[in-house]
Amino acid sequence: MSRTTANLLLLFAGLLWGGGFIAQQTAMDSIGPFLFIALRFAIAAIAIVPLAIWEARRAQPNENGSNGLMRKDLVGIVWTSLIFFVAMSMQQVGLLATTVTNAGMLTGLYVVMVPIIMLVFLSQRPPALIWPCAAAATFGIWLLGGGGFYRFTWGDVVVLIGAVFAALHVIAVGRVATRSGRPIAIAVSQFAIGAIIATAAFSTTRWFDWSYEPAVTSATLFQALPEILYAALVAGAAAFTLMAVCQQFTPAPDAAILLSSEALFAALGGAIFLGERLDMPGYIGCAILFGAIVLVSFASAKAEN
Repeated sequence: MSRTTANLLLLFAGLLWGGGFIAQQTAMDSIGPFLFIALRFAIAAIAIVPLAIWEARRAQPNENGSNGLMRKDLVGIVWTSLIFFVAMSMQQVGLLATTVTNAGMLTGLYVVMVPIIMLVFLSQRPPALIWPCAAAATFGIWLLGGGGFYRFTWGDVVVLIGAVFAALHVIAVGRVATRSGRPIAIAVSQFAIGAIIATAAFSTTRWFDWSYEPAVTSATLFQALPEILYAALVAGAAAFTLMAVCQQFTPAPDAAILLSSEALFAALGGAIFLGERLDMPGYIGCAILFGAIVLVSFASAKAEN
């Protein structure tokens, strides 16, 4: 595969993820957030299993001479899966009280957060450009809230917390995938573990009669089925597999630029399919946010090269 083809496919993955925000929100017209996560993750895990088996058969022997995953890799995969679940559940719950546009843009901040977290916790100094970009991103968030944080809903705050965990997930996946050489195994594991935890969360919230997690019926499940399948097979299994395969040909910083397009595709989809609109400060905030994301990614790419 040429690098140009890989870049185009990564941009396509960003498109698929952007559409996923719409599916995530509209599905909750019929079912609750944790049931949606449980079903989408379970289906995605099943869909990727054949690829994981193929990957395992082609795996190179590890330092112990075995083709299997080492203990430290398994531990890393479990931690990565837990972080992934928190990130996705925060995003899903946040969509109960925010728009697809806001959720897409706020989630996209993980690209800015990654180098900051790596500096603080891993002592890996980011490019100098990260600091003005972080300040610009904060200003963009302020504008996205209408020129004041007081206009942010609790959903915006929850999605923003989810973005922090999304940044941690990017770092964790990079480290574990590089060490193990098994990105698809990581994908299957995080979907499977996430499905199990989400099922437990669904049962718990139903026990406490949480208003946002209604009882499921065959009718409501059927209504949400198209969104569940899109989120599971398209935005989940297909997009993640594209990401895993194409990043063999495109450097990670370049890939981050292309994948962060999910924020713009989410905003475009929200406008076309859900009729969402921002005021002028909100549009300016979106532009500043995306500009900060792209500049940070370019700075990372320059530093790597």
